[in-house]
Amino acid sequence: MGRMFGTDGVRGVANRDVTAELALDLSVAAAHVLASQGVFAGHRPRAVVGRDPRASGEFLAAAVIAGLASAGVDVIDLGVLPTPGVAYLTGALSVDLGVMLSASHNPMPDNGIKFFTRGGHKLPDEVEDAIEQRIGEPWERPTGSAVGRVSNDLGLAADRYVEHLVSSLPGREEALAGLRIAIDCANGAASEVGPAALRAAGADVVVINASPDGRNINEKCGSTHPEQLQAAVVAAGADLGVALDGDADRCLAVDHTGALVDGDQIMGILAVSLKAHGRLAQDTLVTTVMSNLGLQLAMSDAGIATVQTGVGDRYVLEEMRAQGYSLGGEQSGHVIMADHATTGDGTLTALHLAATVAAAGERLRDLAATVPRLPQVLVNVSGVDRTRVDDTEVQAAVAAVEAELGRSGRVLLRPSGTEPLVRVMVEAAVLNEAERLADHLAGIVRDRLAL
Repeated sequence: MGRMFGTDGVRGVANRDVTAELALDLSVAAAHVLASQGVFAGHRPRAVVGRDPRASGEFLAAAVIAGLASAGVDVIDLGVLPTPGVAYLTGALSVDLGVMLSASHNPMPDNGIKFFTRGGHKLPDEVEDAIEQRIGEPWERPTGSAVGRVSNDLGLAADRYVEHLVSSLPGREEALAGLRIAIDCANGAASEVGPAALRAAGADVVVINASPDGRNINEKCGSTHPEQLQAAVVAAGADLGVALDGDADRCLAVDHTGALVDGDQIMGILAVSLKAHGRLAQDTLVTTVMSNLGLQLAMSDAGIATVQTGVGDRYVLEEMRAQGYSLGGEQSGHVIMADHATTGDGTLTALHLAATVAAAGERLRDLAATVPRLPQVLVNVSGVDRTRVDDTEVQAAVAAVEAELGRSGRVLLRPSGTEPLVRVMVEAAVLNEAERLADHLAGIVRDRLAL
């Protein structure tokens, strides 16, 4: 059996993979592991629990709350709130544990359970492993006044989170004055707080997909389906648009013409602005290996170093915390601004991107053009031995293509972690060249590594 925790908590089909029983057992186990590590020493343990609007989140949150309270933890039910809001309040309320019920950008039938430790940080792998191993172990149940109490902080939690977001902006309530911004809330967790934060910062806001009914989260909307936002921006004559996902930990943007601005371009725009104001730690941006080479070249031209990690915002955050960097993220729109958040925050990203546009007095389209996207071609080669990507002939072919591309392109071979598949990615100055070289390398991988 594989590891229960993935790179972003426990996730699967709700009520089949992620059940009420599992949610309760995980919560009890988490309480016991944290207690054994001394996290609760000297005080009565406290936790916050939030969720996105999926129908399954209702019973899963109830199970998590029941599990924690039965283990002697006092619980504050935050209700529907973005993942970064739960992370923020875990720190702001000085509680010992935060729990978020969400499957992020996944379709509605899925759900997940994510834990935050004191301060709002994701649990280390070793703590997650200890929780998994603790499930089902016998335990002594507290009784009487020792059982946990449950309270809710529904409206106040959202208000406090919005206040935090807006307070991070220079100029606060006037930072976005004069901008018309369209926001696609993905019928998700930021359907209320996302528009509220933009309005509180002074923007004229056009809102779409902010009517969650428990079933329509991420349904042909939000950051994974930006088409509606692109049309809405043009129809409303908006200066820009921002698209969140179901739990609002990622953000993509759209310029006034309806053109998409991806996470790489957003990071590049923010990095240049932060550097100009002396707020980009070590003048360094942290990205993943999947970020476009155009971002790396643009940052080099701007005097900004780039550090690459493996794919996943978890690894970006680990590198940022280890080295003290202040900005990092992924092409998908996970952007981490460490001066204001402990995780990716789509609404925070939207606010700071819009504030940068307002301060520059330029169109988002013009700012995005300073971070060009090189044509990127990805070919999935299946039916191959993914463990042999270091094959001599394969690596020689990669070296030859890299030499041909020079500084104007790059090659990346990524073996799948779960199936007999190798992903071949090539970036080049022109699309035809990227396609030709990707197909060439894919053929060699297929011939050399065939099962």
